[in-house]
Amino acid sequence: MNKNQSLLWDHPRFRSWIAVARACQLMQQSLARALAYLDIKPPHLDILVNLFRFEGISQQELARKLLVGRSNMSMLLPQMEKRGLIARRGDPYDKRVLRLYLTEEGRRVTEEAMTIQTALIDRTMSDAPIDECERMTAHMERIIGLLMQDEREPLELVDDQ
Repeated sequence: MNKNQSLLWDHPRFRSWIAVARACQLMQQSLARALAYLDIKPPHLDILVNLFRFEGISQQELARKLLVGRSNMSMLLPQMEKRGLIARRGDPYDKRVLRLYLTEEGRRVTEEAMTIQTALIDRTMSDAPIDECERMTAHMERIIGLLMQDEREPLELVDDQ
């Protein structure tokens, strides 16, 4: 590294990336603490919320939505089924597919957990103007699109300090 090159942590884009990653990690930790009394963790909540929104989704579709592998699903779903939060039922048209549903208890826990999550989001973002939130959403969705594309194509390095 020569004298004219700035250090990675001095670059505004790197600092922004680190700030987003830290905020996400701290939010997950706060959410985990808030959900503890329900005996669920953020990954469980992700599953429950998706089943709340997309009743009867397949395990494969759920894994794709959550950006996780089937092995993650095969670890979490049996635990949740055993606790009586979800039910897995065969697809009537394709016997190879299992469809996922919330049980009555699963729906109750999901609704309570969503209330907790919403309160946490409101508490941490209450001073952020809506237009600023919308701009941040647009930036993050653009980044998500680029990263999803990177899964299909090799990353092209850009040097435009």
